Amino acid sequence: MEKPQNQDDNSSEQKNEESGLKKRNFRRICVFCGSSSGNRPSFSAATLELGKQLIDRKIDLIYGGGSVGLMGLISHTVFNGGCNVLGIIPRALLQNEISGETIGEVKTVLDMHERKSEMAKHADAFIALPGGYGTMEELLEIIAWSQLGIHEKPEYKPLHEIVAPRTSWEVDQLSEPSSL
Repeated sequence: MEKPQNQDDNSSEQKNEESGLKKRNFRRICVFCGSSSGNRPSFSAATLELGKQLIDRKIDLIYGGGSVGLMGLISHTVFNGGCNVLGIIPRALLQNEISGETIGEVKTVLDMHERKSEMAKHADAFIALPGGYGTMEELLEIIAWSQLGIHEKPEYKPLHEIVAPRTSWEVDQLSEPSSL
């Protein structure tokens, strides 16, 4: 069951009159987290708290698509709180990470690279909760994409200029062989 999208203003940024800084209004946040609950109760507590914060701010969830572990916990929390949930899961992980009912909209993709690309495309910002190597890899790739200028969504602020121009990373250009 899909709920209507939040209809804030058309822009995800507003200029703060007093400070001159841009204030971001996030409508969709991608949360990287584990398909396991982990070995500490604080992991589930942090997941529930984040879910409540998303609901209070009327922010939709983009996540890895699983219905178990911390992924299942945050997706249930946000969905039951009235916000949209979009899970993006590679076909190969369907049996391992989905147990029972799916939550919100679930989009099946071919592989992990497409999963991360779709998550980045739909999200306004990124947050990581406890997880395993997959969660760490997703977070590090998103940070690297920011550092390289592939996206300008918040989760990491490099202390130096963008390494490569954003236009050099267009998906269409990456799939075509370059002539040297």
